[in-house]
Amino acid sequence: MSVVANIYTSRRVAPLLVLGFSSGLPLALTGGTLQAWATVEGVSLQDIGFLTLVGTAYTLKFLWAPLVDRYAPPLLGRRRGWMAVTQVLLALGIAGMALLSPGAHLLPLALLAVAVAFLSATQDIAFDAYSTDVLHKEERGAGAAVKVLGYRVAMLVSGGLALILADSWLGWRATYVLMGGLMLLCVLGTLWGPEPEHPAPPPRSLGEAVTEPLQEFFSRRGALTVLLLIVLYKLGDAFAGALSTTFLLRGAGFTPTEVGTVNKVLGLASTIVGTLAGGALLARIGLYRSLMLFGLLQAVSNLGYWVVAVSPHHVYTMAAAVGFENLCGGMGTAAFVALLMALCRQEFSATQFALLSALSAVGRTYLAGPLTPVLVGKLDWPGFFLVTVLIALPGLVLLRMRRGDIEALDADAA
Repeated sequence: MSVVANIYTSRRVAPLLVLGFSSGLPLALTGGTLQAWATVEGVSLQDIGFLTLVGTAYTLKFLWAPLVDRYAPPLLGRRRGWMAVTQVLLALGIAGMALLSPGAHLLPLALLAVAVAFLSATQDIAFDAYSTDVLHKEERGAGAAVKVLGYRVAMLVSGGLALILADSWLGWRATYVLMGGLMLLCVLGTLWGPEPEHPAPPPRSLGEAVTEPLQEFFSRRGALTVLLLIVLYKLGDAFAGALSTTFLLRGAGFTPTEVGTVNKVLGLASTIVGTLAGGALLARIGLYRSLMLFGLLQAVSNLGYWVVAVSPHHVYTMAAAVGFENLCGGMGTAAFVALLMALCRQEFSATQFALLSALSAVGRTYLAGPLTPVLVGKLDWPGFFLVTVLIALPGLVLLRMRRGDIEALDADAA
């Protein structure tokens, strides 16, 4: 237990909790919470639909990641400088949204939200690069877990809590001012975090910052299969989760209150416990064995939904399935983020992490989303969830084939 405690209280790991919170705070404020504000003020459904485009920056952030690799503000180092600048600008931008209202100033408010999303995505680029550069090999899993924990807490604060405060206590404008104040406090996390022990020099030119990350990565043995592994590793999990809420409501017949309570409370708690446990186990058993163990657990956990589909209607069965699936998914996420960190070189960690994380979303966005309704229509829910277990297997087979490369990542970082 003392070893685990030491990992999570490490000077390199602990600040990531605050920085993860800073990373997660703006997302809902430019997404679901902003849409709720617009709905309350009577904005048309069509205009609210256009607000979903505000978050495009999060998808395209790899396009300007080379700028973060190449250039740095003059204070606090190559990564923390970007983080501090974006955090201050985010605090001003979020608080500035309080000066406008969706009902009267929708276009300028939407443009300001786009700017906030751009700054937030830039902060994410720098934060991901910083955590990749600063963490020791044995701290990667714990660092990934703490990042996820901070991010999830921020989503609760800027999503659920912000709605409650705006509706019952402060109003929308004061709530956004408060959220801007919380963002400003996150600068303390940047100041608290140490510099990497052996910082790498930046690329010598912007052209090198664009081309060298790709050339370096594809010069590695088996680079294409590693990229395929990134797409496949959590694919079974993505398929099982794509319509899980629809399944619980429509397929299993649970009420929105039952599903909401279990998903929001038990699901979140299980994810947090899973990521923290996964980070601690990774420090003990290494990256490859963690990826394999957690990947197997992710696959098996999908059977919980199959049990719900074929069993009599009971909320405890549903809660057990959701809890176990989120627990295993959290463990897999901790190991997977640690893998992305290990694959990045310090010189280009901003660009490489942004590209790899964008690639990791391919399966969820372009495969699980469109294909899940088709599979459910052909197989019905019980058959579909059995198939999701099979969908998880190619990633595990590929992981076994690349065992030497994954173990080498641990050895190189030692």
